[in-house]
Amino acid sequence: MPNRLTKRTLAVAAAVSALMLPSLAMAGQDAKRGQQVYTAQKCQGCHNIGGKGYKTNTLDGVGKKLSAADIRAWIVTPKAMATKTKATGKPPMPDRYAKLPAADIDALVAYMQSLK
Repeated sequence: MPNRLTKRTLAVAAAVSALMLPSLAMAGQDAKRGQQVYTAQKCQGCHNIGGKGYKTNTLDGVGKKLSAADIRAWIVTPKAMATKTKATGKPPMPDRYAKLPAADIDALVAYMQSLK
């Protein structure tokens, strides 16, 4: 029979899980919306995910390699990030994506973060 500490630990774990489920569902929705933004903005013209899109500039695994802040910076300030990281990709990423609605940028970041 579990002792009092084990019961308390299980209760806390269950409570934390219940609190996290809505945020995990929301992250999944954001990532799905981000995939739609990725397609609508024709990002596959310069990038590829899972072998679909331009043959170089793969984004596979980007969620493991970059923080959400770095992904956001690549989207909204690509020239500054290219300079900071000494990226040599040609042509450089255009800076027009900073004009996207904030919700679309958030969704793109969520989608990129989901690529692990």
